[in-house]
Amino acid sequence: MNQSLKKALILTGGAIFCFCIGVDVFAAGKPFASGQGIGAVAGAVKGNLSAIATLITAGSYVAGMGFGVGAIVKFKAHKDNPTQVAISVPIAMLFIAAALLYIPSVFKTTGATLFGASGRAAGISGISSF
Repeated sequence: MNQSLKKALILTGGAIFCFCIGVDVFAAGKPFASGQGIGAVAGAVKGNLSAIATLITAGSYVAGMGFGVGAIVKFKAHKDNPTQVAISVPIAMLFIAAALLYIPSVFKTTGATLFGASGRAAGISGISSF
């Protein structure tokens, strides 16, 4: 992969990330503007982050399948002309495909490990009101 393509992919990923954060802040600003407080803003951000996690999961499956098909095509190209395509390229693509297809189960396992089965948003406790 050449340098200009790598830079374009990094810039595209950064732009998508900034767009998602901007949409998240815009949506979180609605409860804050209506006077509901910072807790409502945190709840809105938490709700939007679950949608971003779903987007990452779906994108991971699609990209994993794409890398898998690309690896098969590169294996065929290596078989046809071994001097043009190094064997390391399709093997690397195959490992990337496996990693991308495995990411959703890592999300689920990590979430259960960090937050347990009863993960919920943080709240205030131990404070008595006047």
